[in-house]
Amino acid sequence: MTWQIKALTVYGHQAGQVRTLDFELGALNIVTGDSRTGKTSIWTITDYCMASTDYPVGAGVVRDHVAVFAIQIVSGERQLFVARPAPSSGTTPAPRLCLVFQQPGAGPLGRDEMSFTFPVDAARGILADFCGINRTVRLPTTRGNTMSPSIRHALFFCAQAQNEVANPDLLFHSQGREHHTQAIRDVFPYFLGAVDAEQAVLRAQLRQLRADLRNHERALAQQEAAAPAPGQARALVREAIETSLLPQQPVDDLTLEDAFRLLTDATRAPLPGVPDTPADTDDPLVRLEQQREQLRADYQRSRARLTDLRQSLNERGDFLTHALDQHERLTSLNLLRIQDETSTDQCPVCGNGVSSVNEVVSALRADLEHLDANVVFVNDDTSQVQALIAQEEETQRGLRLALNTNRDEREALEAGIRVASRFRDSTLRAASVKGRISLFLETTSRFTAAPRIADQRNELQARIEELENTLGDDVQADRVNSSLSLINQKISAKARALQLEHSQVPVRLDLRRLSVVADTTAGPVPLNEMGGGENWLGYHLATLLSLHEWFTEHDRPVPRLLILDQPSQVYFPADYKGAGLEPARESDRISLLRAYQVIADTITSLGGAFQVIVMEHADLEHEVFSTAVTQRWRQGQGALVPHDWINA
Repeated sequence: MTWQIKALTVYGHQAGQVRTLDFELGALNIVTGDSRTGKTSIWTITDYCMASTDYPVGAGVVRDHVAVFAIQIVSGERQLFVARPAPSSGTTPAPRLCLVFQQPGAGPLGRDEMSFTFPVDAARGILADFCGINRTVRLPTTRGNTMSPSIRHALFFCAQAQNEVANPDLLFHSQGREHHTQAIRDVFPYFLGAVDAEQAVLRAQLRQLRADLRNHERALAQQEAAAPAPGQARALVREAIETSLLPQQPVDDLTLEDAFRLLTDATRAPLPGVPDTPADTDDPLVRLEQQREQLRADYQRSRARLTDLRQSLNERGDFLTHALDQHERLTSLNLLRIQDETSTDQCPVCGNGVSSVNEVVSALRADLEHLDANVVFVNDDTSQVQALIAQEEETQRGLRLALNTNRDEREALEAGIRVASRFRDSTLRAASVKGRISLFLETTSRFTAAPRIADQRNELQARIEELENTLGDDVQADRVNSSLSLINQKISAKARALQLEHSQVPVRLDLRRLSVVADTTAGPVPLNEMGGGENWLGYHLATLLSLHEWFTEHDRPVPRLLILDQPSQVYFPADYKGAGLEPARESDRISLLRAYQVIADTITSLGGAFQVIVMEHADLEHEVFSTAVTQRWRQGQGALVPHDWINA
């Protein structure tokens, strides 16, 4: 039989401030009261005293006015007093606890009787032993290592905090915290009783041997990779010859020793030099580039001038053509003669008289003379324009010749630069080869100096095969499935007693999901898909009560304790007392009483070997509820921390 809580005690900062809550063993204990009276702290104090690595007591009156927390736990005829001081500053938990074995029925220790001497790890070991947990068992984990079950693992199945008791996504206590989900899966077979202690030790040894074999094979592979290879040595000798670090010689038949000797010589050989070039601050390639740009600019200007001259010559030709045509038309004026101003002439063509002929003829003849002068001027410029065109064409030929010469010079110079670059590239390659040879020789020297790893693969494999034969077939999975099959029957029966949805179909605990699943004709329905807080609360209760029935019936090392914080929250608002009940609340009251009846029936069926502590806002006037109330903190009357502590 493992332990239950006999009493919880808090000690104030001043002398004589002691407050103790007594609980009935093997019974339902209900602490009901208003908000902010310290009900939730009953669980967090228990958790803290069970060697928690954090400080779960919430900020408020309890944290401010309590100096030491303590619980007394009872297992058969044994009684253990566990106390832990509040953090001295901040929220860092106290590193040491007080653990004292007492006579059955003894009261809590006084402040002056306590000695906080047990570190957290040592306290966990004593608490695990007091619970009956076999700490020599090594449980394999999915992360590849092993662990021993502890009291902290057992508490996964012993509490439901206010945010857990009806949570559709979390079935077990602290399931949502980092790494806890996988830890619950890893320890569940042990607490279920599916793990054989001797086989667990052998299985842990087998897992360790397999890990040792993998590590040994990895170390051998690294050693093999570091060993000097003849092929690698000969390849480096070839590269040294190609980069002129070594003279030409055959390589294929070299021994490893000869290759080392040649490579050592290669590291001492000078790098192939680059031909000396005279220092010249005037870069000829830059000068030729600048010359080419100037020649190209001159050539473009010459082309522009030539285009302008040719366009001018074409325009003069067009003018002369039109001017000559006009000149031929005006020469007909020579047929008219100018008379005195009063005479009347006759037209030489038709013979008719022409009046005022003198003015017209004079004007036309003046235009003819002006046209003749322009034609003469244009004819005089044409030869000069043609000469300029010829001169510009000659200039262009000279510029093209200069550009060709510039190109030839640049190509010759660039060819020389490429030759010099090849010399520099060869030097760089030789330096690179020389560096790799040095690294190879250094690695080889370290390998030679380092101790050799003996090949133990055959020995490890033989021990693994021996353990595998000893263990035979893995029956742990079959044991877990068999146990779960029986537990699922209990869950289904309690679900029907609670009148939950899907309770008429098979209901099972799914370890992979860590959830309850109803197998309906339409497919599996996990807890988070079952609507309604009543279903969530009901399946939490059905699962945990069924597990504790199994733990008790099979004497498993789990505390015979289940602490529930406010299960009525899915039915009633805070501080519901049941007085003046309106009709709309009657069905909720009946459902809540049904839940308490199932809890009471489970305790009764286990004959006092199971304890349930409930912190409640509701206060129902019904025998199953009212007879179980051990503390009632209402209307300022009663609280975990007495009011005189606060006002002191």
